[in-house]
Amino acid sequence: MNGLIKLELTRALRNRKFLFFSVIYPSVLFLLIAGSASATEKVDGTGLTLPTYMMVSMASFGALTAVLMGNSERIAKERQSGWVRQLRLTTLPGRGYVLAKTASAAVVSLPSIVVVFAVAAAVKDVRLDAWQWAALTGAIWAGSLVFAALGVAIGYLATGDAVRPITMITYFGLSILGGLWMPTTTFPAWLQDVARWVPTHAYAALGQSIEQSRAPHAQDIVILAVSFALFTGGAAWLYRKDTLKA
Repeated sequence: MNGLIKLELTRALRNRKFLFFSVIYPSVLFLLIAGSASATEKVDGTGLTLPTYMMVSMASFGALTAVLMGNSERIAKERQSGWVRQLRLTTLPGRGYVLAKTASAAVVSLPSIVVVFAVAAAVKDVRLDAWQWAALTGAIWAGSLVFAALGVAIGYLATGDAVRPITMITYFGLSILGGLWMPTTTFPAWLQDVARWVPTHAYAALGQSIEQSRAPHAQDIVILAVSFALFTGGAAWLYRKDTLKA
């Protein structure tokens, strides 16, 4: 399985388009949204400045891009091409393929987080304690596994032709409704109520609680835990279903 992980990492790092959208694009969006923002004006209801608030949102968005887009399309297309069927003829256990995909996506997601942090600190002078930087990196990186599981599920659910529109709808829906592109406090009241139950909102809120030096809300932890259980359960079921068809 280690050989497959190395292969997946090599393929991901050679894909310039994927690296741009997962590593560079979130930092560009951060600069577009927060580049001219005041360093003192607070986002309503958070006590955080817009650059500090959007730093976590864009780091979360970058990790989401790496694990969701990276997993879903590759798995669906490799199923269609017969590559997954060929791997089943080797000694590699079935779960090894899924683990290799998840591990490679998780490794690529780390630079996307670090680059956003570096840009925020250098350009917008975002300053946090050392423990906050470390906790933010760990929380956002670990939380991305929730969406890595979703990417695997979509990859086994969709065909090679249908996977891109399904992934894009899911990707943009989670990003916008979860408040990764703009604070949810700018939403109408009814949409704010909806956003509180979206896993990407809970994902970003986890990082924002670290910035605020407070414990995360229990609701956010529960939403992420339930989402992870649902996505991994769905991915496991779809994987077994695909194995039986083969």
